[in-house]
Amino acid sequence: MMLTMDEFSVTRKGQVTIPKHIRQALGIRAGSRVTFRLVDGRVEIALARATAPAMESGFGLLKSPMSAVPADFDAATLATDD
Repeated sequence: MMLTMDEFSVTRKGQVTIPKHIRQALGIRAGSRVTFRLVDGRVEIALARATAPAMESGFGLLKSPMSAVPADFDAATLATDD
């Protein structure tokens, strides 16, 4: 495990940006939940709950130019007698 010491400013709201290499190492993405713990005068951050990567969830990946099919649509009405 590589320990790094990065120094960052804290905003007026108490916010700090988590460095990219740390987010990647912990798997933190937008929507992830993290925990903070005070241990012997230092803060530990841990991933509490990760969000599913966009490619795994698939939600919102594809958009159709067609309108949605009504819930009461009956495909049998499309059959024609030739």
